[in-house]
Amino acid sequence: MNKNLLTLADCAPASTAEPMARAKAEDISALLKAVADPTRLQILALIAKADLQESCACDLTGPLGLSQPTISHHLKKLAEVDLVEKQRRGTWIWYSLNKVRWSQIAQLFA
Repeated sequence: MNKNLLTLADCAPASTAEPMARAKAEDISALLKAVADPTRLQILALIAKADLQESCACDLTGPLGLSQPTISHHLKKLAEVDLVEKQRRGTWIWYSLNKVRWSQIAQLFA
């Protein structure tokens, strides 16, 4: 018998296994949809590497070659799922990573 072949018993979930709660699944799904966009991933990476891990939308336009309204749109989507936090400073809004929310993504792969 080939040791690499799996049987149904090997693949079938245990009878005591419970699915993730629907509300949590919907929340995580929205989170993953937000980070599935390549521009948003680039924005998050730039914020993570910035001084003090925060950036203003105006700091992101040059590196990404995108207009400020486009960057703001993507930041709004990230803020809607709490991946970034906003802080107004005068006329500018500064964005930083919400590390608690990031840990929820990390926990999916733990």
